[in-house]
Amino acid sequence: MAAARRTRDRRYRRLPLDLVREEFARLVDGSDPPVVDGTAFAYLPDRLLGLGEPQDLLLRPECPGAVRDAVWAHLVARARAEGGCWTVACAGMALLALVRVAAWVAARYPGDVQDAEAEVLAGFFAALATVDLGRSHVLLRLVWAARRAGFAALSQALAAPVPVAPRFGPAPPRPGWGHPDLVLARAVGAAVLTPAEAELIGATRLERTPVLVWAQEHGAAAQGVYARRRRAERRLVAYLRGGPPPPAARSGTRPVPGHAACPSAPGATYRPARYDGGGQFKESSVPVHKSAAFPGLRR
Repeated sequence: MAAARRTRDRRYRRLPLDLVREEFARLVDGSDPPVVDGTAFAYLPDRLLGLGEPQDLLLRPECPGAVRDAVWAHLVARARAEGGCWTVACAGMALLALVRVAAWVAARYPGDVQDAEAEVLAGFFAALATVDLGRSHVLLRLVWAARRAGFAALSQALAAPVPVAPRFGPAPPRPGWGHPDLVLARAVGAAVLTPAEAELIGATRLERTPVLVWAQEHGAAAQGVYARRRRAERRLVAYLRGGPPPPAARSGTRPVPGHAACPSAPGATYRPARYDGGGQFKESSVPVHKSAAFPGLRR
């Protein structure tokens, strides 16, 4: 990524994700930074936390998925309600994942790297307004929206006619529709795979991340991850062959009295389901909130 950030005259230039990094650092280190009330969430310290602290804690493999989803649901809800610094906060919290997506797109993008990063970031910001906060894997679905936006821009750029020498017509479009990542994105859009399953296949098959490493990073049992990938790939193969694959299992929610869903919907209650590593979804036993009366985020 660093090499892609240099112009032909070798001078460093600021790209969209550089600006996000700078604004997020200025926001965190400012005189009146946004804070997260850690007393509202299990696993977080019982005090007000600057955004840099929960960002590190949520990235740890031992962080319960239910807690990660609860924090992200409230961050997105705050961004929807107030915008401004909370929108920047969401982008800054997801910056590591966005850089990884943008690096892949920019390495294959025939145009300006700045345009590739801008498309990825625009997809992320658009998803902040539409992502379903009642389902699990909030951050993963936001990142997948950014990936789809980057893939769409890449496909459009690759399909453009290629300039050739004078007195010759334009060359035929480059085929970009068969790339494995685009196939996974279409499978997610067709509800054949969940975003988590597509991420698992992409990481372990395309990026060659060992399953044991992936399982350790996500706090899952390796045997269960192998089984989960095998079932997902069977559905994907049936989908690509034109057969009717069984629908992908979506992680649902169940209403549980005394647990607030998010500040934007005070009457709704839920407890996220979690994957148990053996292929089944079950109600999480990890407490998401430390008290039934959730004060949410405050500044």
